[in-house]
Amino acid sequence: MRPNEVVIAPNLPLFDLPEIVAIDRGLFERAGLSVRFAEGDSARARVGTERDPLARLKESLYESESADVYNLCEWGGIDRLERNRRGGRIAYLRPAVVAQALVTFDPELNEPHDLAGIPVGVNEFTGSHYTALHLLEGTLPRPEIELEHIGSPAVRIARARSGEARAVMLMEPWISLARKQGAHIIGSYFYRGSEVIAPNLDDERRAMFIRVVNEAVELINADPAAFRSHIVADTEGALAEDELSPDYYRYTAVSPFSEKRFAESYSWMKSWRLTDGRNSYENLLATR
Repeated sequence: MRPNEVVIAPNLPLFDLPEIVAIDRGLFERAGLSVRFAEGDSARARVGTERDPLARLKESLYESESADVYNLCEWGGIDRLERNRRGGRIAYLRPAVVAQALVTFDPELNEPHDLAGIPVGVNEFTGSHYTALHLLEGTLPRPEIELEHIGSPAVRIARARSGEARAVMLMEPWISLARKQGAHIIGSYFYRGSEVIAPNLDDERRAMFIRVVNEAVELINADPAAFRSHIVADTEGALAEDELSPDYYRYTAVSPFSEKRFAESYSWMKSWRLTDGRNSYENLLATR
C-alpha cells in the first residue's frame, strides 16, 4: 500500500455508489487520497457467490492484500472477520441503506406466513441470507423457516421467474426488474452494512476516506436521478433508469458501529448458530 492510497474490493454498484461517485467526481483526489477499485471496473461484474465466503471476489481480494477495504452487511462483516486470516476491523456502518425484498411470481404466496416449509432463495452469508431470517422469524416458528443457497441476484430472479424457486430475496435493481416482469413483493427488510478495513489502514486515511464518502452522499442526495445509471447497469439493459424504484434504497452519512449494536447483532447471530460467540466488540476491533 502506497502512502495515501486506498484500494477498494468491489461490491455491487448499489452498495458502492458513494465511492463510485467520489472517484468519478475527483473528491478523493482533491482530499489528497489515491483511491481506486481493485482490478478496475471489470472486476465489479464478478461478485462471487461461492459457498465459501472467503473465496468470493471482494473477500479474496482483501485476503490476498490486493484491497484495503470492502463493504457488506453488518452480520457478514462480523462473519468474515471471524473467518479470515488477514485480520482487520469494522470501521463504520456504510452509507447505503438498502432493502432486501421477499419476491415471488407465485400467486399462491401473498405474505411471509405463506412460506412455512418453502425454501427461500438467497446468497448464503450475505444480506439476503441474514435479512431473510430476520424477516421470516417475525411470523414463522424457526423450525418452519427454510433457506436455499441459489447465488447471485441475477440467478435468483431467473430461478423465481422459471418457477424453480417459489420465493427469493432481492435488492435493487432486481426488485424493480422483478416487478416489471410480473412479480409481487410479500415482505421487505431495510438494513445497513459495515465497512471492513485492513489492519494497516491508519486512522488518518480512514478519517479522510470517511469525510469524502460523506461528501459523495450529499451529492447523490442532491440529485438521485443523476446516478441511477450506475445501479441499473447490472441488469444489462433489462431495466431503464426511469424504471428503477426509489423506494428500496437510500444513502446517509457514515455511522459508527456502536458496542450496543454489535452486542445485539452478535447475540442474534449466536441464536441462529451463525457464530460460536468466541469474540467480543473489543477483539473484533470495531471502531467507535
